[in-house]
Amino acid sequence: MSQHLHYDVLVIGSGAAGLSLALNLPAHLSIAVLSKGELSNGSTYWAQGGVAAVLDDADTVDSHVRDTLDAGGGLCQEDAVRFTVEHSREAIEWLIDQGVPFTRDEAASVEDGHFEFHLTREGGHSQRRIIHAADATGAAIFNTLLAQARLRPNIELLQQRVAVDLITEAKLGREGNRCLGAYVLDRKTGEVDTFAARFTVLATGGAAKVYLYTSNPDGACGDGIAMAWRAGCRVANLEFNQFHPTCLYHPQAKSFLVTEALRGEGAVLKLPDGERFMSRFDPREELAPRDIVARAIDHEMKRLGADCVYLDISHKPADFIRAHFPTVYERCLAFGIDITRQAIPVVPAAHYTCGGVMVDSEGRTDVPGLYAIGETTFTGLHGANRMASNSLLECFVYGRSAAEHIQAQLPAVTPPAALPTWDASQVTDSDEDVVIAHNWDELRRFMWDYVGIVRTTKRLTRAQHRVQLLLAEIDEFYSNYKVSRDLIELRNLAQVADLMIRCALLRKESRGLHYTLDYPGLLDEARDTVLEPACP
Repeated sequence: MSQHLHYDVLVIGSGAAGLSLALNLPAHLSIAVLSKGELSNGSTYWAQGGVAAVLDDADTVDSHVRDTLDAGGGLCQEDAVRFTVEHSREAIEWLIDQGVPFTRDEAASVEDGHFEFHLTREGGHSQRRIIHAADATGAAIFNTLLAQARLRPNIELLQQRVAVDLITEAKLGREGNRCLGAYVLDRKTGEVDTFAARFTVLATGGAAKVYLYTSNPDGACGDGIAMAWRAGCRVANLEFNQFHPTCLYHPQAKSFLVTEALRGEGAVLKLPDGERFMSRFDPREELAPRDIVARAIDHEMKRLGADCVYLDISHKPADFIRAHFPTVYERCLAFGIDITRQAIPVVPAAHYTCGGVMVDSEGRTDVPGLYAIGETTFTGLHGANRMASNSLLECFVYGRSAAEHIQAQLPAVTPPAALPTWDASQVTDSDEDVVIAHNWDELRRFMWDYVGIVRTTKRLTRAQHRVQLLLAEIDEFYSNYKVSRDLIELRNLAQVADLMIRCALLRKESRGLHYTLDYPGLLDEARDTVLEPACP
C-alpha cells in the first residue's frame, strides 16, 4: 500500500550538498533526506583529495578566483566564482565545528600566521589551499555530517528510496508550476509513495555513469537533472564532462580514482617505457588542469596503442607515501601494486558533470519551490573545466545559501493541497528486464565512443540518432511496466545523454573539456550553452 508523506523540506540526495542543507535549516522544520541505496552510496563518500578554500595568510581570495577562472576556459561567471570563494573560509570553519577530522599540520602554528591544518596543492592551483583528511576526505566529511544529522530528530534519513519524478502544479493541471514534492519508489515495498513538501531540493549528484568507464559510484545517473528538465527547468553547459586523468587501471579495480593530490605532492606521469611526457603538452606538466592532463594521456595511449600510462610517486620516502596516501596505498596493495616501489597504471575516466540545472546564488531553479545544489547544478563556478577540489566547496557554500533562502521564504509558503496517488493501475510486471540491461549497456558504450574526450560532429550525430531511438523505446517500456530502480535510472540517464549531445552539437569550438576535431580553435566570445525545455 503506497503512503502519503508530508514534510516542510524534501531533500533528494544524501551527500555533502544534501546533508549540508539539511543541517543548516532550522531545527523546527520537518526534513526528509532520501538516498537511492545506502546513505553512503553517493560520490561524497569516495572523494579523496579535499576542499579548496582560502585559509592560509599566504593565499588570497583574488588568487583563488584567478586560478578558477583560468582553469574554467573563459566560461566561469566571475560573480559566482567570487561568491563561492569569499564564503570558502566560513564553510571550512563550519565543517570544523561539526567535527570533521581534517589532517593537522604539525609544523605550523597559528601564531606564525600559518593555518593549523595541513594544506596540499592540486592541478590548476597556484597555492597550497586544499584542506583534507589524509586521502579520505569525502568519507571523513560524510561520516561527520551523517552523525550530526542523526542527532537531529527533525531530520528523517530514508534509504532505498528512488525519486521517480517531481510533482508540479502544471503536471497536475493546476494553475502555476510550483513544485509540490515528488513521487518516490520504496525499493523495500515496491510501492511508489507520494512525498508532499513546501520546498523540494535536488542534491542528486552528477551523471558520469552515462559513460562506460567512470570513477563515480553506480548511482551517478543524472536523476536530478532529468527530473528538473521534465519539470520545466533550463539546463546549461552539459557538453563539459570532466574525465579524471588518473583512475587505477586493473581488471578488478572498479571505479577507483587515484587522487590528484599525488601529483600535488610530486608524482609524475610516465609512458610504459618510463619516459615522462607532460612537458610536451603544458609547462605546468602534471599540475596542469584536468582537461589538459586527460587529453595528453588519451593522446599518448592512442599514439602508442597502450592500455594505460603510469603515475609514479615511488621516488618519495615510503613513510611519507603511507602517511599521506593510506587509502591509495592500501587499495593498490590489494591489487599487488606497492606504490612505494612501483608506478601505478592509470587511465582517464568520466568523473564530473560541470553543467546541470541552472540556479542562482541561492540554489533556486526556474520552478518555484524547487532548489538544486551540488553537482546537479550549473552555478557558473566551473565554466568549461572544474578546478580540482572546488566541487565539495560548492556543495557547502550553496547548501548554506539555499537553506537561508528557504528559511526566509517559510512564512509565505503553506503546505501543498492534497496530491494524487501514483497511478499504477495500467502497468504490469516486466518479464523483459533484459531490454533494460541491453539499453543501459548500449547507451554507455556509444557515449564513451562518440561523446568522449575527443569528439567530431559525425560522432555526435551518430550518438544523437542512437539516443533518440533509445528514448522512444524506454518511453514505451516506462508506460507499460512497473517502475524499478534500473528503469528509472535508465530513463534519466538517456534523457541526460540527449541533453549532453545537444549541448555538444551546439558548441562550434574547442573549449575546456569539450574538444572537437572539427572545430579545434576558440571562438572570440565565450558563451554558455543553454537549453530551454518545452512547457511541462
